[in-house]
Amino acid sequence: MHGRPRKAPKPEDEAASSAKAQKLRALQTQFFTFHHNKIYTKEAVELSAKLLEINPESYTAWNYRKLAVEHYLNLPDCNPDSIKSVLDDELRVVENALRQNFKSYGAWHHRKWVLSKGHSSIDNELRLLDKFQKADSRNFHAWNYRRYVAESMKRSEQDELKYAEDMIYTNFSNYSAWHNRSVLLSALFEKKAGGFLLKEKVLPEEYEFIHQAIFTDPDDQSGWFYHLWLLDQTVTTDSPLLASSWPGHGSDVLLVGDRCYNGSAFSPFSALHSDSGSFPIVLYFNQPVGGVNSSTVTVECGFNKNEDLFWKPLSASNSQTARVWVAHLKVPSSDLHSTVEVSVGHSKGIISTRGFVYSHPSMFSFKVHVQPMERDSSQVSVAENISLREENFKVYGTQSEESIIDSFDQLIIKNGHETTASNWRFEALAKEIECFRELLSLVDCKIGKLTLARLLKAYDAMSYPFANKLVHSEEVLELYSDLMKLDPTHYQFYKDEHSIVLLQKVTSSKESLLQHCFQYKDSASSAICDPICLRLNNLSLSRMGAFEKLLWVQMLDLSHNELQSIEGLEAMQLLSCLSLRNNKLRSLTTLEPLRKLKSLRILDISYNQIGDQSIDTTRVHHVAWNIVALDHETQR
Repeated sequence: MHGRPRKAPKPEDEAASSAKAQKLRALQTQFFTFHHNKIYTKEAVELSAKLLEINPESYTAWNYRKLAVEHYLNLPDCNPDSIKSVLDDELRVVENALRQNFKSYGAWHHRKWVLSKGHSSIDNELRLLDKFQKADSRNFHAWNYRRYVAESMKRSEQDELKYAEDMIYTNFSNYSAWHNRSVLLSALFEKKAGGFLLKEKVLPEEYEFIHQAIFTDPDDQSGWFYHLWLLDQTVTTDSPLLASSWPGHGSDVLLVGDRCYNGSAFSPFSALHSDSGSFPIVLYFNQPVGGVNSSTVTVECGFNKNEDLFWKPLSASNSQTARVWVAHLKVPSSDLHSTVEVSVGHSKGIISTRGFVYSHPSMFSFKVHVQPMERDSSQVSVAENISLREENFKVYGTQSEESIIDSFDQLIIKNGHETTASNWRFEALAKEIECFRELLSLVDCKIGKLTLARLLKAYDAMSYPFANKLVHSEEVLELYSDLMKLDPTHYQFYKDEHSIVLLQKVTSSKESLLQHCFQYKDSASSAICDPICLRLNNLSLSRMGAFEKLLWVQMLDLSHNELQSIEGLEAMQLLSCLSLRNNKLRSLTTLEPLRKLKSLRILDISYNQIGDQSIDTTRVHHVAWNIVALDHETQR
């Protein structure tokens, strides 16, 4: 069992073990002879049974018995009585094996295989399970098998819920029973069956139920895992939603050639340098989806055909599902002033990885202005002209603050179909927050602090579209800071969560975002129109997040942090200049997300922990990066 120290074997135990091993080797030698020669006589099959009684984990012996059963069932003189006799023998062999080891994968799988033949009575299975679950009520093999039996018997989920409840009352530390309860409720929610049609009726009752276990013994983890599942059911929407886009709804996008039109009154958030004849349209969903194509997303404009657009998922795993999808819209090289309308989900086909359909069609529009410019021969390229160093930036001028603040609302798309959090969700979260504040006033509980942080974070995320602020961010940050000190074993997990909350706070309001916006000093000679750099340096970040609010960023300074990964950065399709200087990146594989950033021209990865391996620069040539500082003498 877990957590129990091993005891030194006694001499008599060692002798018994040696004799058992010798007997096992003799049986295996004879068994393999029968198996290799496809001998399925009564003597051979009985020998395999003896072998499995000693070693229930012999997968080869279980497979041999399957072959033997198929052999008997295909004999010409086979009849229903003989079939039943053969299969009943198999069930007895499995039962004997389980008495030796009731956690044997092979034995449970073989029993399920026998029942799938359809010639055995299933009525006895629940009685057998009762015996094994009394011996070990947390045996997840038995619980998995029970779900199979209940489904085969067409036993109702409500009856099984009652059984799980009884097992929990017997021992509330029964993690397998809690897990089985979550599986059953998930099935009922999906079916929207009977009284389980509405989550708002069931989940508050389940919260009350789990409180009994948590408050009885806060150190037991079983109830906490179930509470985490309840929280996920409370805040997660089934149908995927469009969280943000670039360009944003109602924005004006200025595309310039090799130089910016200095007289432009356009916001720096929407001025884009492009020498490729196209610009990206980025869709950011609240969960991974598939099926994004020219049929499910239509783009109407006067200069490009919708069917010519190719939508591509952006994910680290290169799968066909992703939160972020991008298509590049080609624009003419001449002067252009045109409106673009993007419709998402008006034709069905967008589906989440959990199988839910995108059921909230949305639309956003923006204006495109193309300003062709001939390159001045005296000007150098962007890559040669911009350096992401401290001395090259100044605080964004107060005269430009109004321009930035006016543009902030366009960064997140307002599609009219954001989740309307019903009152019961707010009430459930508020009640849980109050409950765990009370618990923490009584006991200093690490997992209680973690749960409170998750609840506060969920409440802020749900209320943000209405309140436009994160009420509890400071408290959440303090909780994660405490956890890093109290539980150093899981320091990195808490650090990552702290980083994400900090980024959400920074991007939650116009005022907080403005504090991190800086202007490149030498903008007059720059090839980018009034370049703004979002400086998230020296924040002790170990993980990135809040990408849905950063799609507009073209210059990003992440230097002097503690980043070990940049997963998710591929969403920032406008990024052309990036500093990762002085972080904790350990290998070039951590830079893989940058391969998907086609606009990236400047990259600083100096003073990281890349390691001693030589750097294969051929791997990054085709991305056309200009690596400004690739320091081999990185700090280690």
